[in-house]
Amino acid sequence: MTRTEQRARPLVSPQLLRYAVIGASGVLLDYLLFLLLYNAFGLHEQLANVISTTAGITNNFVLNALFNFRKRDRILVRFLRFYAVGVAGIGLTFALLQVFSGWLGIDPNLVKAASLPIVLIVQYTINKKWSFG
Repeated sequence: MTRTEQRARPLVSPQLLRYAVIGASGVLLDYLLFLLLYNAFGLHEQLANVISTTAGITNNFVLNALFNFRKRDRILVRFLRFYAVGVAGIGLTFALLQVFSGWLGIDPNLVKAASLPIVLIVQYTINKKWSFG
């Protein structure tokens, strides 16, 4: 690769950028659906959370399958892997909060904010190779 070609590379891959935008749409869907289910329909918060989180992950899977990774084969296997990665992301955030907030006393709001790009990159990498590879 020449120096000109190296300089022309974007700092963030377009695929990672699409993944982040799709992820933001899933977070928005998750949160709005949670508010609706919990506040308007009176569902228990844990049930509302499971339903809204599943809807957000499903939204992200469908959009990534169609527009980002462009994979339409083995849909069930890919979805189950994608869902597992989503759950692992929740676990990673939980662990980061435990270590940095629970043990080291750092404000949980800062830990959560700092965890977002870490979890995004970890999930993108795993989903790219395992869920959509």
